Amino acid sequence: MSKVIALANQKGGVGKTTTAINLAASLGVLEQKVLLVDADPQANATSGFGFDVRNVKNSIYDCIVDEVDPQKTILNTDMDNVDLIPSNIDLVGAEIEMLNMPNRENMLKGVINKVKENYDWVLIDCSPSLGLITVNALTAADSTIIPVQCEYFALEGLGKLLNTIKIIQGNLNRELEIEGFLLTMYDGRTRLSNQVVDEVRTHFESMAFDTIIQRNIRLSEAPSYGKPIIQYDANSIGSTSYLNLAKELLQRNDSTKMENAEKQVD
Repeated sequence: MSKVIALANQKGGVGKTTTAINLAASLGVLEQKVLLVDADPQANATSGFGFDVRNVKNSIYDCIVDEVDPQKTILNTDMDNVDLIPSNIDLVGAEIEMLNMPNRENMLKGVINKVKENYDWVLIDCSPSLGLITVNALTAADSTIIPVQCEYFALEGLGKLLNTIKIIQGNLNRELEIEGFLLTMYDGRTRLSNQVVDEVRTHFESMAFDTIIQRNIRLSEAPSYGKPIIQYDANSIGSTSYLNLAKELLQRNDSTKMENAEKQVD
């Protein structure tokens, strides 16, 4: 059984795409079959795996609006076990074109349902908004990971996102769960980062992942080379952080027989 996870937060710059790329790659290294769906018109998840967005012939837009078979859009990445449905700027117009479509909130779910049986995990990288495409992603998902940056105003806007999730649970997807809140851009040298960690753990308790993604220069450099961090610098702190996140996700979903002592990479 595959699991569909949307990475969502309407706040920009919190690490959604970085997490989508590197969690997909880390799960692939752990021999999980992963499909990453780029549902952001900025297409950073597409370029982050080394694809030139200008050369993308068929994207998630074509699947949603023109009902192109998603199998024809899937790209094989350089990472074993990781495939990608790309995006491009055309997706900006999709929300307007979908307005008059019947069942418009379920268009992405229909696309994913055609291919998800071939994968252990389907990750959806959402745009920084609560628009119709993000609603589609949350309607298609079994759960959502919410990245929260360890910076000022970190919790600002989370109320709107949680309210949107509640509405979707009530009207469109009763099975939708919060997989967890993921703390990103953590700098242990600053009091602010530690305050945000304490606040999130106090507010959300066990819903917060144990793994924290530390701020790391190599992690910031990797997208410009079109590689996930585990390919770009496997020994970096960023690589270790996302490998630990992948292991924790498997543990949470009882998808591994790994002993507790093996959960973390030093």
